[in-house]
Amino acid sequence: MSLPTAALGTNGPTVGIQGLGCMGMSEFYGPTDADEALATLDSALELGVTLFDTADIYGAGANEELIGPFVRANRERVVLATKFAIERRADDPAYRGIRNEPAYIRTAVDASLRRLGVDVIDVYYMHRRNPAVPLAESVGAMAELVQAGKVRHLGLSEVTGDELREAYAVHPIAAVQSEWSIFSRDVEDTAVPAAAELGVAFVPYSPLGRGFLTGAFAAAEELSKDDYRRQHPQFSGPNAAANAALVAPIQKIAAGRGVSAAQVALAWVQQRAEVHGLTVVPIPGTRKRTRLAENTAAATLRLTAEELAALEPIAGQVTGNRYADMTFTSAGRE
Repeated sequence: MSLPTAALGTNGPTVGIQGLGCMGMSEFYGPTDADEALATLDSALELGVTLFDTADIYGAGANEELIGPFVRANRERVVLATKFAIERRADDPAYRGIRNEPAYIRTAVDASLRRLGVDVIDVYYMHRRNPAVPLAESVGAMAELVQAGKVRHLGLSEVTGDELREAYAVHPIAAVQSEWSIFSRDVEDTAVPAAAELGVAFVPYSPLGRGFLTGAFAAAEELSKDDYRRQHPQFSGPNAAANAALVAPIQKIAAGRGVSAAQVALAWVQQRAEVHGLTVVPIPGTRKRTRLAENTAAATLRLTAEELAALEPIAGQVTGNRYADMTFTSAGRE
């Protein structure tokens, strides 16, 4: 099978309509197998996945270093996306800062290029927004990277519709990356309409609800001690029990169609393109070839109007925030 393709933004690169999130190959989701992760990258390309997504925060740079050889070996076929803005500190593993000032951006892009071993990044995202730094200054600095030939296209993550419009007025934005799934639909308030209006593609991260929508786990306690999903309110205590019950309609549709719950969840996200009139390229993360084949098969699965109606009310019934610290999202700025 080869995935259908779509363009990221008005003048952006053409990619397979499902990308691959590489974060879990290095950190956050418990133990990983580097050899299997690298084999998954190769398999993804064979299946028509061309958008590969990383960030400088993933593994504190280790994820960029991991996928670098793969990217270089397949440079003409790979659309490489990485991100800046979330700062970590070696002396405080729990620390997360948000840096958007131009000087930091210029330093961050050079560090990413060095770790990846490439001359240019295809899509460079501002991973998070720090409202203390004027958006025009940040996007202006990113635009200078395009002019310098270090970056081809710009992206934003977790921004509001007004912020997207403000940024676009400075320089065209190819894509917005934010959480979007059957469980998380707040982006539909302002960000998605603005993206549709401007011709910006939407790249949903965590389209499988970090594995929760697939039935991979039903409570944080089932996860390994080093799995960061243990910190998410939706997966803990009474929230976990209430939210696990909401997965039932997904499982019912999957059983009736002879597909997996993951495929139903991904098909729902893919069909948002028709609902909202914009390009949608989800980036489910996986470290295993078997899951990859399952995920990509969902790109051409179409849910019926009746099935979509059964899934429609779920997001409104979810309890608990998607992050322990919601200041790291656009929710508080809507």
